[in-house]
Amino acid sequence: MKNNCLLRNDNNIIRILDQQPDKKLIIDCIKQTMPKWVKTENISSFLLCTEQELLSITNKNIKSMESFDADSRKFIHAHFSLIAGILPFIADNAKRNQMIENISEEMHVSKQTIRHYLCLYLIYQDISVLAPKQKKEKELSKDEKNMRWALNKFFYTRNKNSLQTAYTLMLKQKYCEVNGELLPEYPTFNQFRYFYRKTKSMQTYYISRDGLKSYQRNNRPLTGDGVQQFAPNVGVGMLDATICDIYLVDDAGNLVGRPVFTTCIDAYSSLCCGYSLTWEGGMYSLRNLMINVVTDKVEWCKKHGIIIDKNEWNNSQLPGVLVTDMGSEYKSENFEQLAELGVTITNLPPYRPELKGSVEKFFDLVQGYYKKHLKGKGVINPDFRERGSHDYRKDACLTIKDFERVILRCIIFYNSKRIIENFPYTDQMIEENILPYANRIFEWGKNQPGANMISVKKNEVIYSLLPRTIGKFTRYGLKVNKMRYHCEGYTEEYLSGGEINVAYNPDDVTTVWALIGGQYVTFDLVERRYNGKNIEEAQILRGSQKTLISGENRKSTQAQIDLARYIETIANNVCYKSDVKVKDVRQTRKYETQRAHINFVKDGE
Repeated sequence: MKNNCLLRNDNNIIRILDQQPDKKLIIDCIKQTMPKWVKTENISSFLLCTEQELLSITNKNIKSMESFDADSRKFIHAHFSLIAGILPFIADNAKRNQMIENISEEMHVSKQTIRHYLCLYLIYQDISVLAPKQKKEKELSKDEKNMRWALNKFFYTRNKNSLQTAYTLMLKQKYCEVNGELLPEYPTFNQFRYFYRKTKSMQTYYISRDGLKSYQRNNRPLTGDGVQQFAPNVGVGMLDATICDIYLVDDAGNLVGRPVFTTCIDAYSSLCCGYSLTWEGGMYSLRNLMINVVTDKVEWCKKHGIIIDKNEWNNSQLPGVLVTDMGSEYKSENFEQLAELGVTITNLPPYRPELKGSVEKFFDLVQGYYKKHLKGKGVINPDFRERGSHDYRKDACLTIKDFERVILRCIIFYNSKRIIENFPYTDQMIEENILPYANRIFEWGKNQPGANMISVKKNEVIYSLLPRTIGKFTRYGLKVNKMRYHCEGYTEEYLSGGEINVAYNPDDVTTVWALIGGQYVTFDLVERRYNGKNIEEAQILRGSQKTLISGENRKSTQAQIDLARYIETIANNVCYKSDVKVKDVRQTRKYETQRAHINFVKDGE
């Protein structure tokens, strides 16, 4: 026999821990008693046993250490350390007992607990057996099941019932007789409240009562690195639009409403790359914004009577990455056509406004700059639309031109004079003394590795954002939107036919641009009656003509029938001659010509 071997006799299993010529140190694996010495002859009838048989009889499942979590592994090693010092003295009862007593006093653990873990280890010879027992979930009582049902049915809902209301409805549904009488025994409100607090999940609370959208926007844990995870370098533009908190008038003093303010913010430096202030939103304001981004800002400000240095707002390039939300204009095919210029478009997941925090903060700051100075000039206060509040529309006095000059001044201050206190400065930026202004950080970032700004011409941006359609080459020219266009040098295409992508301007159908070989080729309108019209006016004109023609179809058909009848009447009244003389045709024609000849001058006199 070898040490640590297992022996079995019927349902008795022992393990040999040590041996001498006439006796063996064994441990009873079934009764789990402390090791003891027995004579060899007393176990001579035992046969060899396998580890699997031991595990099967004791109904033990020993897992590998890798399958335990960190807390379980810590528990295992901590309890093995209790018995590790006893293992060398297993064969000596006196020393073993003394060690158990010493460890018990030192570690403040009962001697019975130490003996229990020692026996477990000696029986199975694996420290994994010391793992903590998995706690079995306590089965809910009938009252607790009713409470859980009531919470799910009445409390965790969009109705937002109070806990007291949910408790009352539970009693009504589960603890009343058929006639509505309350049963003699029922849970108290304190028990109901205790069960709620014990099982409460804040995530379930917010989502069930306020909805997933509200949870994602207002309550979800914000554990990411925010904008920095999207914008490690200059060249990530974040787009968004808002309705300005001010009413404006036209030149005649008539109320127009609130303008749409659209902007592009470089997420790395928070510089405003461009803006659009329009009455129209959607794709129109977005197209206007992209044109402004690539416009020279010194010249742009000069048009509005504002003189700035180039370094105050030095940007006329497109960011290489444009980050947008899930707005319809940003998901449109027109906007995605910017990819032709090398721009990458990234759509943020829903309900994640903090991922475009730079542009959200920009709107807050810029509107905060002007609102305090324009009170009483049409600016909206927080009590807007509350009952009995002031009608701010009556205060409106600024036109959109006036307000745009205000916005421009605010943007210039935002870019070049606003101190950015929380920017993550690097050692290199400190060494180079980069001042904490958006324009300075942007200028520094443009020269760093990874900067992603794209130089494009203004007309390229305009063409790339125009709506597209399919044009067809025919003998009559390039047909686009049911109108014909022509360009010199495309005779073969007219004769061969085929389709091609065409960009068109919805505001003027005079010209379209065919996308041929990556270039925009200009085709001019053939049908001049449509010159200067927008596509809607051209469609109305074409539709009116079609309606006019279709309205006369019946008359035209009736006229054709009448004409056929008249012709047949005349033909039927003519005497038919079967022997027509065909000889001397020239002479006959000359005679008839002279007979039918009319002297118009004499006849006119």
